[in-house]
Amino acid sequence: MSQIIIEPVNPTHASLKRYVKFAIDLYKDSPYYVPPLISDEIETLDPRKNPAFDYCEAQAFMAWRDGRPVGRICGIINSVVNRRTSKNEMRFGFVDFVDDPEVVDALFQAVEQWGRERGMTEIVGPMGFTDMDHEGMLIDGFNEMGTMATIYNYPYYPAQLERLGFKKEVDWVEYRVKVPAEVPEKFQRIADIVRKKYNLRSVKFTSRRKLKEAYGQPLFDLINEAYDKLYGYSPLNQRQIDYYIKAYLGIIRLDCISVIVDENDNLVALGISMPSLSKALRKAHGKLFPFGWYHLLQAIHGKNDVVDLLLIAVRKEYLSRGVNALLFADLIPIFNKEGFREAESNIELEGNDSVRLQWQYFDHRQHRRRRAYRKSI
Repeated sequence: MSQIIIEPVNPTHASLKRYVKFAIDLYKDSPYYVPPLISDEIETLDPRKNPAFDYCEAQAFMAWRDGRPVGRICGIINSVVNRRTSKNEMRFGFVDFVDDPEVVDALFQAVEQWGRERGMTEIVGPMGFTDMDHEGMLIDGFNEMGTMATIYNYPYYPAQLERLGFKKEVDWVEYRVKVPAEVPEKFQRIADIVRKKYNLRSVKFTSRRKLKEAYGQPLFDLINEAYDKLYGYSPLNQRQIDYYIKAYLGIIRLDCISVIVDENDNLVALGISMPSLSKALRKAHGKLFPFGWYHLLQAIHGKNDVVDLLLIAVRKEYLSRGVNALLFADLIPIFNKEGFREAESNIELEGNDSVRLQWQYFDHRQHRRRRAYRKSI
């Protein structure tokens, strides 16, 4: 068999596009893979575009055999997380490969050597630059269509990592939840009590400009606060916050956001959801043009029976006080009005009981599990 050649990827548009398209081509026959938008993925990996490079160092590699790509991997060193954890840890992410031990060995040898040369002693992943990127290798639920916020991979991936000596670091679980015809009685009762006790109210928006001006910065400040102690969290700096306000608040549907404030209009909690883009992204094949934009707009504003629950964040002083019930009481009637029949929870840490236990009040099933692996290098 021909020799495997590992090449560092230069951060040019052409090289990054080839890197991104490798995964899309690898999964072209899979009915479960949801491709990213090529332009978005390139921007994430481009040091000139992604503000995470303010404090991250990264190097992507591609594996070639007989002039054809057979694998890819990216090494990432997040200096902020390493300072917070007092570890010399590198991440690997954006990883895909054919089912060939020689290819896998060559990819990981290259990325681990890159990390060792920079003083790293451990490798963990798959993870991205921050929590805004995809993380966690799928280990269960291979016959379920993915979401725009999660990784899909073939079943041989975890087997290859375990062969290399990687061990479980942490697991995330995901749920498929049926949208009830009305707010569960217990949730509604708790919501009414919490609203009166703490003088809270829901705010609705009809203008993106007003949402950005009034709550854009507080929204991401709250995310930084609420997620601060979660596994591997990397606080967003101001450049990142400005970047995500522009990127995300410009496309999400205003009626699918729940914003809860106190009597002084201070942000207490938020829930952000969005009509599922999974089928639309599959039709787009990673491209906005010529017709990808149409499929995405149809998914966002047309008929869609699945909604993605992208994130929930609650201020620390309101944790375990039933504020989550307010978010669901706010969103469930909207979901029914829009015809959403099921919701995707997206990833939740398996030990995050405060989030996991809320699904007991709904008809639900755990349908996917994914894992971050660790190894000493």
